[in-house]
Amino acid sequence: MNPASATKRYHQVRDGGYATAFVTVITLALMAVIGLAVDGGAAAAAHARAQGAAAEAARAGADEIDLDFFRTTGIVRLDPAAAQAAAADWLAATGHTGTVTATDAEVTVTVTDDQPTQILGIVGIGAMTVTATATAEPRSPGDTPQSLPNNVATQGS
Repeated sequence: MNPASATKRYHQVRDGGYATAFVTVITLALMAVIGLAVDGGAAAAAHARAQGAAAEAARAGADEIDLDFFRTTGIVRLDPAAAQAAAADWLAATGHTGTVTATDAEVTVTVTDDQPTQILGIVGIGAMTVTATATAEPRSPGDTPQSLPNNVATQGS
């Protein structure tokens, strides 16, 4: 047996193992990138939904002004108990969970949701928790809403 052919046969077997390891590592890395893209996108969308829910609940709470105080003083302030209840009711009606705090000046709502994963569950990450917080305050009768930019059209009549 020729020593050169024995060496050549040894290198061929050893190179085949490197190719298998390379393909395995590249496949795992590709699956991780796909998982982050798909599940990360879903988590970003869930965060946007949670942010919208928190903002709407805070606005619902900010509608609960203390009418007796306003009628006697002309100053707008919240009824904290009613504001907290209205925001919590809005969250419950829309199926969201979160916490609500209210003072006589503002309502703060924090929404927490779990977004199940589709691909990252393979590596043991079954869900991603998203949290969003929004704060709203009541408007005084003299407050004018901010006008829309010139390039934004409004609907309705």
